[in-house]
Amino acid sequence: MMTFEGLGIDERLLQATTEMGFVNPTPIQEKAIPVLLSGTKDFVGLAQTGTGKTAAFGLPLLQLVKPEDKYPQALIVCPTRELCMQIVKEIELFKKHMKGVSVVAVYGGTSISTQIRDIKRGVQIVVATPGRLIDLIERKAIDLGQIKYVVLDEADEMLNMGFRDDIEFILSNSPGRDSIWLFSATMPSEVKQVSKRYMTTPVEVTVGKVNTGNKNIDHQYVITSAQHRYEALKRIIDFNPGIYGIIFTRTKLDAQDISERLTREGYDIDALHGDLTQGQRDKVMGQFRDKSLQLLIATDVAARGIDVSGITHVINFELPDDMEVYTHRSGRTGRAGKQGICISIVHSRESFKLRQIEKMIQQPFNKVDIPTGKDVCRKQFFFFMEKLLSADISHGDYETYVPMLQEKFAEISKEDVLKRVAAMEFDRFLKYYENSEDLNVRESRGRDRERMVPTRSGSVREGRDGRSDGRSPAREGRSDSREQGRTRDTQGREFAANANYSRLFVNLGTKDGFYKASFLQFILDMSDLKKDQLGRIDMKEMNSWIEIDKSAAEQMVQAVDGKTYKGRKIRMNDADSR
Repeated sequence: MMTFEGLGIDERLLQATTEMGFVNPTPIQEKAIPVLLSGTKDFVGLAQTGTGKTAAFGLPLLQLVKPEDKYPQALIVCPTRELCMQIVKEIELFKKHMKGVSVVAVYGGTSISTQIRDIKRGVQIVVATPGRLIDLIERKAIDLGQIKYVVLDEADEMLNMGFRDDIEFILSNSPGRDSIWLFSATMPSEVKQVSKRYMTTPVEVTVGKVNTGNKNIDHQYVITSAQHRYEALKRIIDFNPGIYGIIFTRTKLDAQDISERLTREGYDIDALHGDLTQGQRDKVMGQFRDKSLQLLIATDVAARGIDVSGITHVINFELPDDMEVYTHRSGRTGRAGKQGICISIVHSRESFKLRQIEKMIQQPFNKVDIPTGKDVCRKQFFFFMEKLLSADISHGDYETYVPMLQEKFAEISKEDVLKRVAAMEFDRFLKYYENSEDLNVRESRGRDRERMVPTRSGSVREGRDGRSDGRSPAREGRSDSREQGRTRDTQGREFAANANYSRLFVNLGTKDGFYKASFLQFILDMSDLKKDQLGRIDMKEMNSWIEIDKSAAEQMVQAVDGKTYKGRKIRMNDADSR
């Protein structure tokens, strides 16, 4: 088995890795480090989050930079403040025995003056988020002209977040570089385009298969109706009393709403979304890292770059629209060789999405039932018993109180004492779940199990139990077209054919760095509307058309029209009145 000594690493770095408990390199470290130590080869490393990528590029950078030269020689660009801080923290540990090497973190939300002073003081390695780095370049506070090595970490996430123009600006301002090292969990077309345009015959290393899921993650799903999603979420949380996890929602409104509801019911949870200030975000992340919070609920955009160890569960309140986003979500658990669970709450018409994700990650989904109320109470009870039996009574003068306890409970049997303890701990659960209903929806075995039932307003679909799901023909058609991937041509006349929806024009398109899922998230975040109020979205290079319930059209226009995006004024109006 390969060791770090066999990779050609400097003795001072070996001493640090040994002290950190590193013995054998991970696959990405074993394959990347020997190549990167040359310093002259462009490199593409494809590996899932949590596989040791920071050491894979951090150790070679520390060995290559020259401590005597007090200017930026290496640049690491990453998508978020949290990841930026994490990378710096790890590199600081690696360079423990290397004198004269400095590393500076550059990110938004903190004093830019302090960061400028740190750079001017003399630094070899700069770790930066794209926005703040560009700010420093434009202020002429940092010179990338002598940068030799550029690392793009979590490249797919940066491009998904709309940073392509920023990355290209940064690369164009570092003309003296010897090599670019690109690390990514997935290989979408945007990453391929950056690689092709700026890299010369890069060495490409893939650990596992592109887009495949972490083998340490158990991918599960439950099926319930839309109106029972929240109750299903509560059941999942309550059935896993030791849970330490992240819940993903599509919109910031959902994240905030669910967080507030669970907080009112006594759960240690907080939300992470785009409306938080940097100070608020730091506070939430600090509480989650020190486990003051048991659960974090977040949108995909807000959760970019989060890397917290020990996460046991990832819960998808809804499946993401973009299949690759699932890989990023699930990758928050099952790290460092530990087992993790990613569980998705879905409805029966989303089975096709599960099949698509299965093909992409090349791992099966395991269907599990939503626990019954009795299951939850039983699980909580056993968890409490284990906690009671393992309680540490070695500290504290408990012996002093034993005679008083014996006197107090002399007339009460052991069984009654245990019942009273159980009642104090479980009264809330027992009352809440006393008459709880079954939240599971059984998957139909074929389309013949469903039939259309006539009603006054048209037809609704009747399930196996004879109850209708209440969808009108218009909503039925819209839902079906969305779930089939919107493969049909969505030109104007097709939108207009649905009388229940308005068609809105907006002057944003793929040229602005959006893909369909990120654009959907963007407009939902701006308008605080629900996804089920939207129909099809037709994206072009310079503009897009959005189908939306007529009752919500004016709200969206008021929320979006006149705002700015990357310095450009957004125009949104009724497409049919243009």
